[in-house]
Amino acid sequence: MIIEVLVPQLPESVSEATLISWRKKVGEAVARDENLIDLETDKVVLEIPAPQAGVLVEIVQADGATVGSLDVIAKIDTAAVASAAPAQAAPAAVAAPAAVQAAPAGGANAMPAAKKIAADAGVNVNDVAGTGRGGRVLKEDVQNHLNRPAAPAVVAPTGDRPEQRVPMSRLRARVAERLLQSQQENAILTTFNEVNMKPLMDLRNKYKDKFEKDHGVKLGFMGFFVKAAVAALKKYPIVNASVDGNDIVYHGYFDIGVAVGSPRGLVVPIIRNADQLSLAEIEKTIADFGKRAQEGKLGVEELTGGTYTISNGGTFGSMMSTPIINPPQAAILGMHATKERAVVENGQVVARPIMYLAQSYDHRIIDGREAVLSLVAIKDAIEDPARLLLDI
Repeated sequence: MIIEVLVPQLPESVSEATLISWRKKVGEAVARDENLIDLETDKVVLEIPAPQAGVLVEIVQADGATVGSLDVIAKIDTAAVASAAPAQAAPAAVAAPAAVQAAPAGGANAMPAAKKIAADAGVNVNDVAGTGRGGRVLKEDVQNHLNRPAAPAVVAPTGDRPEQRVPMSRLRARVAERLLQSQQENAILTTFNEVNMKPLMDLRNKYKDKFEKDHGVKLGFMGFFVKAAVAALKKYPIVNASVDGNDIVYHGYFDIGVAVGSPRGLVVPIIRNADQLSLAEIEKTIADFGKRAQEGKLGVEELTGGTYTISNGGTFGSMMSTPIINPPQAAILGMHATKERAVVENGQVVARPIMYLAQSYDHRIIDGREAVLSLVAIKDAIEDPARLLLDI
């Protein structure tokens, strides 16, 4: 029985996706739920598993193809037995002399429509990987061959000046699009402050071993900043709001995005209802996000939405930056590296571990007063962590 392998139903916010790399060849056996190919959206990479065990008899969409929800990408014969070796395209025909071979379209193992398209495009049909039965080249194979992304190319004009040109991943292209959109549509300003990290560092050093023993997760700083941000957003709800046309949408919940690095680029998974979570639950969520981001296993729903974002460039050594708002949110907090700096306390110059904070905000709806005071509220909570326990 021949069954079709379909692209899963994509979320409303994702209109199309790109097939990355087939893990099976035509003629190979596949097990039920075995990953056949990775599917890249502008948010995450998804796996497409085999719906049934059998033999992969046809690849309808090749590597690099753009697909939509429920598109057919392959076919599996559930009654077939895998051959000893994957089916291969027929050997290339002997090339005709260059003088008479302007646009070869030979290939005895190619369908007539495939030959015609190849000839019109000036492509040797023997260079096209066939996905039909027995390696036969289909019309779709030639079309996919023509539409496939260009392979990374190294160009060396003269001397030792190489260049490499590679296409953007779908995620990188989407990030670029959203950042440009944010700068074009938002009236972005940034307010800065500095925070003395010593009280928080002392608290962490005192309890980190017991915290990890009791909760099974390390006690970091990000959890405290999430808590501090939520406390500030409660005091200044406009910073937790968003713009929808000419309306301001006030959110009665606190979904905090935490920027996380991954092999595919920056992703921002969302801590839902962060105000209702304990410090340990927040730290566990962040640790889980970081692990699955490296494995490419974050779900689309985990990267969608959010009312406020925190980005920590300090993990890479950044001293100061102006973070870009993640639309449709209205503000974003940037954390930076903690450095020993000279500060004045009670008339004396002393060394303290200082972090610079930056909060970018959409000046269309957030006035300077709320932007500055909300950042000061975050600073005060970090410099006196007891405030987070007493809710003051």
